[in-house]
Amino acid sequence: MSKPRHIVAFSGGKDSSALAIYLHDPERWRKALGKRNLPPRAPLEEVEYVFCDTGTELPETYDYLERLEAYLGKPIKRLSANVPPSKQGEPDKTPFDHYLELYGGFLPSPSMRWCTRMLKLKPFEDYIGDDPVINYVGIRADEGEWRVDPKTQRRYFQHRKGYISTKPNITTVFPFIEDGIVKEDVYRILNESGVGLPEYYKWRSRSGCYFCFFQRKSEWVGLLEHHPELYKRAMAYEKIDPKTGERFTWLGTESLEELARPERVAEIKRRAAERAERLRKARPNITLMEQFFDELRDMEDGSSGCNICHL
Repeated sequence: MSKPRHIVAFSGGKDSSALAIYLHDPERWRKALGKRNLPPRAPLEEVEYVFCDTGTELPETYDYLERLEAYLGKPIKRLSANVPPSKQGEPDKTPFDHYLELYGGFLPSPSMRWCTRMLKLKPFEDYIGDDPVINYVGIRADEGEWRVDPKTQRRYFQHRKGYISTKPNITTVFPFIEDGIVKEDVYRILNESGVGLPEYYKWRSRSGCYFCFFQRKSEWVGLLEHHPELYKRAMAYEKIDPKTGERFTWLGTESLEELARPERVAEIKRRAAERAERLRKARPNITLMEQFFDELRDMEDGSSGCNICHL
């Protein structure tokens, strides 16, 4: 049997980035984070770093990948879905546009994630082929929920596993779960390494395409204000059937045109500020970072993103 390949797939988000930094020199970070009495973990040396590029990522994501390459001292290979060449005189299509056409113009949604399957997982699995692979995934030790065993009535913590490849030649491992790395540790790794957070985290809590349907409404407002040209492109994907009146929108409940109205933007901002204030009063010691990321997102919506897109 051939020697397994070691692969870390980046989403452009904080957890997968911190994982690569952690595995680059695990003993350094274990010492810094006070993680003791753990089995030895050698640095990943023969490792492949990959990023599945849909052609519709935020500019800040590409900038962040370059920052990571500089720190890791190794290139991050960009993977992309196979797209046939455009006809002469026609503009090239992004992988997303190609598959959107194949899916009859139906926008992806939480219940039909063809974008993740075709633009992220498939290029990743094609790149791997049939080789034995160890795939390192950055799910943290604090991601999951407490459950009760119906037979023993004992409480246990069920870690989140998420949306990952199930090919038999891929062995998925979770170093953060194994080593007890939690959210606070991830922030420390990124800050103390000097890599920091992607710039889009100033207004958005997830990586992924600029039109990702998992964005909360306040993040759509962030896209409108930081990248108005991308907001217009996302708006152009939305359609209304003139015969039936059926709406094909990213949000389902309202169109991006409706959301962009000044009075609606003001309302979304006001509600986001009220949620932040309620959370601050309920948890006086909460950090600004925690407030912006998971807690506020969970208060606004319970949707769960795709690991290969958002970690």
